[in-house]
Amino acid sequence: MEQSQELYDAIVSGNAKAAHAATKAALETGADPMALIASTMIPAMDAVGKLFEEEEYFVPELLLAGRAMKSAMELLRPLMAASGEKLAAKIVIGTVKGDLHDIGKNLVASMLEGSGFDVIDLGIDVAPEKFVAAVNELQPQIVCMSALLTVTMPSMKATIEALTAAGVRNNVKVMIGGAPVTRQYANEIGADGYSENANTAVALVRTLLAAA
Repeated sequence: MEQSQELYDAIVSGNAKAAHAATKAALETGADPMALIASTMIPAMDAVGKLFEEEEYFVPELLLAGRAMKSAMELLRPLMAASGEKLAAKIVIGTVKGDLHDIGKNLVASMLEGSGFDVIDLGIDVAPEKFVAAVNELQPQIVCMSALLTVTMPSMKATIEALTAAGVRNNVKVMIGGAPVTRQYANEIGADGYSENANTAVALVRTLLAAA
């Protein structure tokens, strides 16, 4: 699979306009949408994640890279839908009930989408019942929950309990994250994994899917 260097550079540099133009140019020359994702976009987002780990990039750069990736996906999604092609796995993500913060959640969603996953963002203040409904309707492989406030963390436990009560808990892997969240809390409430930042979230998703 041939890489589009222009698209790769646009995503890594966080240039949404250039990413859109490079994607359009690649498609006009006959590039396959899935091949673009696999050979160019995923490696680009992996490179962004590495730069973040090395503290050469920070949250603003990650957000810009995610925006650039989204501008490319705007052109690819309709073509993939028309051809029946699907992304690697489906992930439902949302900030839990009572919490209105979305920067961290948006960052994780962008990194996951740029890494080749089909991400459905439920938004903020998502009640347990809404997570359950999304699992029933969309049948994702993974559910990601975010919380920025200590007082909203119990909503994560409530959501896992709601998934169990609905009989769908075993159908999905549950990941949690956010500033006050810890690995210990994830273990206490029965989550399958915990991530402290957007970059490790991508690695955790891959690990959970491989284990499944």
